[in-house]
Order: sequence, then structure tokens, then C-alpha cells
Amino acid sequence: MWYFTWILGVLLACAFGIINVLWLELDHRLDVDEAVSDEHTSTE
Repeated sequence: MWYFTWILGVLLACAFGIINVLWLELDHRLDVDEAVSDEHTSTE
């Protein structure tokens, strides 16, 4: 039954990596959106 635990660990690590990448991509988009909105407010 060690293989069951091993598979669960690998799947958990993959899920953590995917969620982390999605979160970083969303965080980057929010930073870009804030920079764009700052440029628009400074020109008005």
C-alpha cells in the first residue's frame, strides 16, 4: 500500500504547484492592472 501514499503525495505536490502558478499569474495581472490604472489617473 506504500504506492497509494506515494501517488497521493505526488498528486498533492502537483496540485500545489498548479495552484501556486495560477495564483502568481493572477497576482501579476493585478499588479499590471494597478500600474495601468495609475497611469490613467496621473494623466487626468
